[in-house]
Amino acid sequence: MIRNQEKHGYSVKLKFSFWIFLCVIITVIGSGGTGVSAMPATLPEPALSSSSQPNRMAIIIDDVGNDMRGTAEILDMPVKLTVAVMPFLQTTKKDAIAAHEKGMDVIVHMPMEPKKGKPEWLGPGAITSNLTDEQVRERVEKAIDNVPYAIGMNNHMGSKITSDKRIMSIILDVCLERGLFFVDSRTNFRSVVGDLAIAKNMPPVGNDIFLDDQNSKAHIRKQLDLAAQRAVEKKSCVVIGHVGHTGMNTSAVIRESVSRLQNQVQFVGIGDMVRDVWHWQAAPTLPTDNK
Repeated sequence: MIRNQEKHGYSVKLKFSFWIFLCVIITVIGSGGTGVSAMPATLPEPALSSSSQPNRMAIIIDDVGNDMRGTAEILDMPVKLTVAVMPFLQTTKKDAIAAHEKGMDVIVHMPMEPKKGKPEWLGPGAITSNLTDEQVRERVEKAIDNVPYAIGMNNHMGSKITSDKRIMSIILDVCLERGLFFVDSRTNFRSVVGDLAIAKNMPPVGNDIFLDDQNSKAHIRKQLDLAAQRAVEKKSCVVIGHVGHTGMNTSAVIRESVSRLQNQVQFVGIGDMVRDVWHWQAAPTLPTDNK
């Protein structure tokens, strides 16, 4: 499907955008259908800071890298966001470089096999459950090399893979070796990512709220307000939105909400949150081609 994009042009991009939107719907259904991520009951939350600490909110925008709707608007935001860039797509490198130059954080949006869904929804280089240990490692390493300036990784779909200890252990090992953290998108409440991260002395970062599981400005605005409330109560909140089918609404609501929420929360990159909330510093043991 990806190889045919040059032949079919915009129509293929629209189909891919629609598939991505279906991925979001399936993801939220798998996490309980509320737009609040599927958080394992045993995973500890970040310790509450003193009242003098800022109420940090990290907004991650998934599915960047395929020239999807809303990408330009997201990259033009007046606050710091994090873009999760899918590897091996037509604007992967362009979007990652542009985001970095604008001061945003860049992470790899790693395609991973879901419990439900079509293979073409994943994109190239996906992690699937039939891969050997060596194949998993090779695909993760290539994906990291393909996304310039990546400082972390999260999962695209992946409800099946994030509950697989064998595969996730390899993925986290590669991330650790290359100096990347991993953000669990929490598409499966049975995810093993948080516990594995703690065991490997990595930050157990996870998504708290999906912004755009419904494609309406009213819903996205409600989710963003819910995220701000959580940031005030917990001193930090990680949220995920998307470009593509919901991209224009998501970008519009974020932009219009900045001035309204700036007195309540501090918009930060996910790398800032990892450093300031989990006090984690990258210590790569293998070289990386990323700038």
